[in-house]
Amino acid sequence: MLAIPLLLGISVSRFEGWQLALAGAAVGGYLTSATAQTWRRARNRRKYRTSLLIYGATFTGVGVALLISHPALSLVLLVLLPAAAVTLLVSRSGRPRGVIEGLAQVAQALVLVPAAAYLAGPLDNSRVALATLAGGLYLVGTILTVRSVIRERGNPRFAALSIGYHTIVAVAALLLFPAAYAVFFVALAVRALALPIAERRLTGTAHPLRPIKVGMVEIVASVCLVGLCFAKPL
Repeated sequence: MLAIPLLLGISVSRFEGWQLALAGAAVGGYLTSATAQTWRRARNRRKYRTSLLIYGATFTGVGVALLISHPALSLVLLVLLPAAAVTLLVSRSGRPRGVIEGLAQVAQALVLVPAAAYLAGPLDNSRVALATLAGGLYLVGTILTVRSVIRERGNPRFAALSIGYHTIVAVAALLLFPAAYAVFFVALAVRALALPIAERRLTGTAHPLRPIKVGMVEIVASVCLVGLCFAKPL
């Protein structure tokens, strides 16, 4: 999830060394958030304290260095702090991760698009906005699609939600993005329809639709989006 918005930010700007520090801060922040959620749900919380301290220190140290060198990055806190608060508030003992937490993490990840572009020089606001929108539409769709065939498998309402979302996004992409991107989002809509059908048909067979197969589909989709953004920049 983190690599996609970071690379999208680079695609609408250029590579700059500070973006590696941004990647380090992003990984540290993600691990801190994920471990904090696990800590909140765990009955034995002591074993997560060391990890929390290490990840938190990494995020804080690299983040402070970035803020000192590029003060305008402090604006990302307007998104990061509320989103982090949401993920912690909805994390409860014995409760699996829900859609709300996933969407909050998407919001956190998307700040990497303008942040990466800002580190490379003056922002092209329209291109950054389109890249952020493309990344957001894709990542939200990924959460819905993956959940429809794993945690919500067999739930026709959730599958319909995922398919409906992707249909609306595909229509919007035809209006907002260049043709190549529109084709990509149409392909995502087909994938959102095909995976629940495949999951139902393969259930009980010798080759069910396993999470690793779903993950491989999403890896291919992610590579296609990033490759498209570099081959035909927005």
